[in-house]
Order: sequence, then C-alpha cells, then structure tokens
Amino acid sequence: MHINPGLIDGAKMILAYGTGATAALYGARLAWETLKTSGAASLAARSVIATGAVLSFFQLLPHPPVGVSEVHLILGSTLFLMLGAAPAAIGLTLGLLLQGLFFAPFDLPQYGANLTTLLVPLFAMVALSRRIIAPGTAYVDLSYGQVARLSATYQGGIVAWVAFWAFYGQGFAAWESVATFGAAYMLVVLIEPLVDLAVLAAAKSLSGLEKTGLVTPRLYG
Repeated sequence: MHINPGLIDGAKMILAYGTGATAALYGARLAWETLKTSGAASLAARSVIATGAVLSFFQLLPHPPVGVSEVHLILGSTLFLMLGAAPAAIGLTLGLLLQGLFFAPFDLPQYGANLTTLLVPLFAMVALSRRIIAPGTAYVDLSYGQVARLSATYQGGIVAWVAFWAFYGQGFAAWESVATFGAAYMLVVLIEPLVDLAVLAAAKSLSGLEKTGLVTPRLYG
C-alpha cells in the first residue's frame, strides 16, 4: 500500500508524520480500552490475525498501480466486523510496517501518510457503526445496506486521503491521476460489502468462535 514515492517530499512530509502519529495514538487509545474489556490474550490474538491478514491483502491480492497510488482490496470493514476496531488498527499499522520493512522499502518514507490513509477512515467507520448499528445487535445479523455503508465509508476515506496527499504534494496538476485512481477504486467499493456478507454468514454458522477470544464480542451480539 503506498502513494507514489516522491508525491510528498521535503518539509511537506512533516504533516504526514504528524497525522500518522496522531492516528497511531488514537489507535493506542482504542487498544487500551479493548485491553480493559477483552483482556490481553484476546487483543493480542486478534491483532496477530489482523496483521497477518493485512500483510496478505497487500502482498498476495492483486494491487495494480493506478494514478497516484495502488488499488488494494484491503477489506478494512471485514477486519473491523470480525476482529474489532483496535485489532484492525493494530493490524493495519503493523501490516503496513512489515510490508515496508521486508517487501517495499521504498514505501517507508511515506509511512506516515500511508498510515493516516488507512487508519483515519477506519476510525470514521467505527464512529458510523455506532450510529447505524443498534446496541446489542450482532454483526452477523447486519443487513447489506449497513455493511455497504461501512465499507463505502472506509474505502471512500482512503480515496479522499490519497487525493489529499496528491493535491498537497503536487498541486492541482495531480487531478487527472487522482480521478483515475478514484474511478478504479469504485470496483473495491462494489466488492467489499459482498465479501463482508460472505464472511459474516460463515461466522454465523460457526457460533463456537464466540468463546475463543479470536473474534470481537460484537460479532455475536
């Protein structure tokens, strides 16, 4: 996952460091809250699962370069619905870092910008979930409309942040590349809700997962 190297350079990178650090701190706050409610073992296990999943999404699934970035099927809403907000945030943070360290070192200078691009839409999706999902509702019982809104919020947020970094770094001259990237990402918006529903249906048939600590407690209510 990366915005093209050189899209942001010099002193402009300071903003990316600041937004990335702020997003990471908020993720740490979510992790602390989850630690108090679910315990260290469950948080650690779900975070490891999320990290492995994110690294697989980045490296194994198709990720063609389009415009100012790459088009990834990140499945952020799937991670959130199955594992919870904090493990999803940790998985995105560590998965992105591991990709940069071992597979794409040219991405490391843009780590702050890329981390912001992945985490802030996640937090927006979490906030939306509190509005559209009634307390006590099991995630396995969500409708297509609810899942689609969550997915669209996450993927739309990614497109918005990539566009921001492009215009911030290159000015209005980047508009054509941004438009191409945004149009290509619509395919992800169409696919992800269907993946979410399939995964939730599978989880509903495996109710024994509820007591393992490997999924978010909200998955089953």
